[in-house]
Amino acid sequence: MSDVSDPCVTPGGARPASGTRAMVVEDEVELATLLGSYLERDGFEVTVVHDGLSAVATAREVDPDVLVLDLGLPGLDGVEVCRQLRTFSDAYVVMLTARSDEVDTLIGLSVGADHYMTKPFSPRELVARIQAMLRRPRAGHQAEAVVASRTFGDLEIDPAGRDVWLGGRPVALTRTEFDLLAALSGHPRMAFSRRQLIDAVWGPSWVGDEHLVDVHVGHLRRKLGDDAAAGRYVRTIRGVGYRMGTGR
Repeated sequence: MSDVSDPCVTPGGARPASGTRAMVVEDEVELATLLGSYLERDGFEVTVVHDGLSAVATAREVDPDVLVLDLGLPGLDGVEVCRQLRTFSDAYVVMLTARSDEVDTLIGLSVGADHYMTKPFSPRELVARIQAMLRRPRAGHQAEAVVASRTFGDLEIDPAGRDVWLGGRPVALTRTEFDLLAALSGHPRMAFSRRQLIDAVWGPSWVGDEHLVDVHVGHLRRKLGDDAAAGRYVRTIRGVGYRMGTGR
């Protein structure tokens, strides 16, 4: 396990031959070390940092696949770290917070966090949830590599390349937003429940508040210039969940 103060930190150039890169960003040194140890035991290449400014700089170097990010950091808080991270990385982000109120949770999710956990929590559960995220179906996985682009009015989705265009202009989506759109557009006549979308995007082993889906659908709609009333691209099906709109 590497710390930013350790001269043996792996440079950002070569990705390890085996293992997935994880970063733990936590100012509680003992907790950070504990989480790093659990991740290392599970086969991750781990880098640990303890403040927000170091987190952004180090993420640019090591190019992590997943970030465990504390909300209450010195320097830059977790929300600002996540905002900056999303300008150059699509790493999975698990936000940690010591505050259980919904506002903090929604703030974390609004900047592109994929999941959140409230302290105290089990390190084993954290690792299990990270593994579930990494295993979850991707629109670009082998089974969908030959799927043609999908068009809904001005919206075009390329599942294999994980690209989205609206009116010919590219739309920047987070991994989670793209996976939601891919799930909906893959079965455009199907009304998905929140649980079905959780299973498709987060994985069947995910446990938590299913209204997490609503938050990400809201972000997706905003990026597509859509809203619940119009339902041009994502329609709300009352009493059920969501389905793909026609684009008109």
